[in-house]
Amino acid sequence: MAGTRKLGRASDHRRAMLRAMVTYLLENGKIETTVTRAKEVRAVAEKMITLGKQEDLHSKRQVFSFITKEAVAKKTIDELGPKYADRNGGYTRIIKTGVRRGDAAEMAIIELV
Repeated sequence: MAGTRKLGRASDHRRAMLRAMVTYLLENGKIETTVTRAKEVRAVAEKMITLGKQEDLHSKRQVFSFITKEAVAKKTIDELGPKYADRNGGYTRIIKTGVRRGDAAEMAIIELV
């Protein structure tokens, strides 16, 4: 079965978690999380940056509707969009960092390239 990972959460909780993680990633440049969450965050974050690159009003409204902080949405459109203007995707990098001590979950750092 293809599609998104469920991450052990209800759909509304999963969406809220991804919105928060993408906002934090775009605000700070990198976050540490589990590998599966990082892969989900990567897909959504790259979509947001691609929307930020576009100049039309609809794309800007989509960015503002998904990202939880207005300042981060502005940064995505004003700074990150032009920064990655010459790049077709691949705006993030996932680096595996080993396992978490408590439950041996595989951890990773996801960062903007």
